[in-house]
Amino acid sequence: MAASASSDDEMITGINVTPLVDITLVLLVILMVTASYVVSRAIPVELPKGATGEGTPTTLTVSIDKDGKTFLDADPITEPDLRARIKSAHDADPETRAVIAADGRTSHSNVIHVIDLLRRENVTKFAINVDPDDLAVARR
Repeated sequence: MAASASSDDEMITGINVTPLVDITLVLLVILMVTASYVVSRAIPVELPKGATGEGTPTTLTVSIDKDGKTFLDADPITEPDLRARIKSAHDADPETRAVIAADGRTSHSNVIHVIDLLRRENVTKFAINVDPDDLAVARR
């Protein structure tokens, strides 16, 4: 017993950082996996730029790719199904909002068609998604 008492009185001269590094690496891996999952829900479109763009609360996200294909919340959708989903969302919440994210290379008529669909189903609060950086460069 006398031998164990003398080992308790020794001063700790080093700090083991291995557990801290292990926890940090695990958190980094979790962050990377989560971020890649969140990003994968978006349709890759090249957004036009706007300096006055701002975030709005979203109920519906309608995306139009460069070929004119329509997506609702990152899922491909046909026009009749889109109209039905817009109508059901508006019936559930009359203050339904929509964000239209159209690729800059798509036809203007595709965007107007989606706006017309929204208005026919009484969704009048909508925004057009833009990337604010390019418009700020264009103003200079």
